[in-house]
Amino acid sequence: MQHKTYSEAVALEYGANKAPVVTAKGEGELAKRIVQEAQKHDVYVAEDPRLLAMLSRLDIGQEIPPDMFTAVAVILSWVYWLKGMRPGDEK
Repeated sequence: MQHKTYSEAVALEYGANKAPVVTAKGEGELAKRIVQEAQKHDVYVAEDPRLLAMLSRLDIGQEIPPDMFTAVAVILSWVYWLKGMRPGDEK
């Protein structure tokens, strides 16, 4: 099985916050470790270069700004659907 190489990654956490928060980000080996850790914990990994470019400008601990809500909501709604969840189930 061939593993995809990620040159950059950003991790978001949502559920306890009013908006998703950047919890990790990195390039190269750190990006690879972020993705591996997500996969190990059955966290969905989205591949969206435009969203990644926007999110990578944020600091760790920073909530996403309102202009990113729609793009992140699309990803979150897909994850909810894949996992058979409804909003509020994560709490």
